[in-house]
This record gives sequence, C-alpha cells and structure tokens, in this order.
Amino acid sequence: MTFQTKDEPQSNNYWKRNLKVLWFSTFMTGIGFSMITPFMPLYINQLGNLTKSQLVIWNGMAFSATFLVMAIASPIWGKIADRKGRKLMLIRAALGMSIVIFLQAFVTAPWQLVALRLLQGVFSGFVSNASTLIASTAPRSESGKALGTLNTGVISGTLLGPLAGGVIAQYLGFRIPFMVTGSLLFTAFILVVIFIKEDFKPVTKDEEASTSEIFHKSKNPNLILAMFVTTMIIQMSNNSINPIISLYVKQLMHGSDKVTLIAGVIAAMPGIANVIAAPRFGALGDKIGTEKILIGGLLFAVIVYIPQAFVTNVWQLGMLRFLVGVSDACLFPQVQTLLAKNSDAKYTGRIFGYNASFQAAGNVCGPLIGSYISSILSYSAVFISTSILALVNFGWVFSHMKSKKAKK
Repeated sequence: MTFQTKDEPQSNNYWKRNLKVLWFSTFMTGIGFSMITPFMPLYINQLGNLTKSQLVIWNGMAFSATFLVMAIASPIWGKIADRKGRKLMLIRAALGMSIVIFLQAFVTAPWQLVALRLLQGVFSGFVSNASTLIASTAPRSESGKALGTLNTGVISGTLLGPLAGGVIAQYLGFRIPFMVTGSLLFTAFILVVIFIKEDFKPVTKDEEASTSEIFHKSKNPNLILAMFVTTMIIQMSNNSINPIISLYVKQLMHGSDKVTLIAGVIAAMPGIANVIAAPRFGALGDKIGTEKILIGGLLFAVIVYIPQAFVTNVWQLGMLRFLVGVSDACLFPQVQTLLAKNSDAKYTGRIFGYNASFQAAGNVCGPLIGSYISSILSYSAVFISTSILALVNFGWVFSHMKSKKAKK
C-alpha cells in the first residue's frame, strides 16, 4: 500500500496560515475550558442546598460526563471527518460547544448542568480535530514541529484561563465565565469558517475501509495501538495529580494564608515549561527521530515524579513540576506525530478520533486514581503511583519500538 504524501510546494501555500489560525483558536479554547473547571464545584454548590457528599457526586458527574461521551463519540466523528473533511468537524465542534457551554450559564439545578455537559461531549473535539487537520496538511518533514507548536496554543490558554476566570467569577459571578467561554468558541468558529483552508479529497462510502482494514494496512498497526495506550496513560498520569496538588501545597506550607496563590503558581509550572519546550522537541524529533524524543520523555517522567513525593517545601515542588512540563513536551505532541507518520493520510481523522477516545478515558480515570490513592494512603503516594504508571508506559513503548526495529 502506498501512503499519501503531501506535496511540499502546494502545502506551503496554506498550511502555515492554518497553523497560525488554529494556534490562536486552540489558545482561546484553552482559556475558556480552564476558566470554567476550577470553579465548577462552587457553581454547582449555588444550584441547590447540597450536602458535602452530594456536592462531590454532582461535581464528579459533571466533570466526567463530557469525557465519557467524548470517548464514545470521537471515533464516530473521526470517521465522518475522513468522509466529509476536517474543517467541517472544526466548525461542528466550535459552534456546537459554543452554544452548549453558553447555555450552562442559565441552569438552575445540578442535573441540568450534567445534561448539558453530556451534550458538550457530543460536540467536543475541537483540539483533536485541529491536530488532525495540521497532521494531514503540514509536510511530514515538519509535522513534529507543527504539532508541537499547535500544542502550545491550548497549553498557553490553559495557563491564563484560571487567572481570568478567577477575576471574572470574583467580581461578576460564576455564570459569566460560561458566557465568556461560549463567546470565545464562537469566535473560533468564525475564524475557522473564514481562514482555514483544506484541500480535501473525500473518501467515498464505497471506498471507505473498515477500522480493522485501516489498522492492518497501516505501516505499523502495533505501534499505532501502543500510541493509543500511551496517550491514555499520559493523561492518567497528569490528571491523577490534579485533585491533590492544592492540598499537597497546603500541607507543605503549614497553613499559610497564601496557599491559593502558590497552588496556582505550582499548577501552572508544567504548562510554562511545555510552552517553551514543545516546539523545540518537535523540531528535534523531525531531525533525530520522534521515537527517541518520546522514549526520552517517558524515562524522564519516571525520574521526575519520584522526588515530588519527598519534597519539604513548595519551591522544590515547583522546580520538579517545571521538569514535568519538560517531559510532557516530549510526549503528547510526539505521539500525534508518530500517528500521523504511520497512518494513511486518508484516514488521519479516524486514527486521531480513536486517540482522542483514549485521551478522554485517561481524563476520566486519572482523577479517580489520584483521589482513591490519596484517600487510602497519602498525597505523596500519588506521585509514586504516577511514576509507576510512567514506568509501565516506558516499558510498553520501548518494547514496541524494539519490535518495530526488528522487523526492518
């Protein structure tokens, strides 16, 4: 089977503009989503006279609902993307989510919020579809750098979102951030409609291959499956820390009145490092091999998670969290690059859809693992368990890379 390759001169006509527009669009998406998430429990608490246990349950349902539906819907949308085009999927995601999230500002009961969060999962996938479009239009010789650069958009937005959301919620109330997020996504919708170009050659229904055929005809089906699992474990590792990071900071600061501020800074450190490092590692991967960057990042993650369990002050934790961001810069963009380079360009949407499904599964499982381990053991134990997850991931990927070389 011959794989589609992008004609370098032709793709240079528009892929760089696509990257700029989608960087800004994912940046706004990152701001919007991270503006909402930190204040979700406080918003739910305003929707009724809830006990502590009821608040925890409703918050867990509201958070998980989107990702559960996303895990199911992503492969379906990926299949449609291969048939109808990736630009159409970006339009669908941006417009659909802008309406659904804007409506969340007007709910009057927790169940209404959960219902809208479920519907949000149906329309989700803007960032993953942006990655798919860049992967399918950028020259393969520059796909690592392009995807690494795109990744910094949503990360940068995620860094600014909590600060913007905190200011807005403090002075205007918890409902306004939902309206702002809906408006930002509607802006992304307009930008995509006007500026994004896709020279798309649709796959007809008669020509369309089944999922099993796509895997069997790909360059390395075992590697693609390994990247799916790697995506899930990366998300599980990162998100297992999120439920306890502010509590861990509070424990290290011994009741200081600056816990909220410092916890925000500590939480932002991985993102800052990711923004700086991701494009550089992407470009380096294009030169020396994406697999080498991924393997190095996984091994580095194992090393930097362990000492976080034994820090004695927040500055040590902050430095180590910055190094976690460096390891993250070697991971998810490299996974996307390997998927793009090892799959038929006609079916990039389907492949990235399945990857988004595994990513959503990691988003659901990670916080549950972190919360459970911290409740039965300690906050420090979460970092040890995360290091073990990273070690398992390293072994999984290394074995598949080794078998790939043996076949050559």
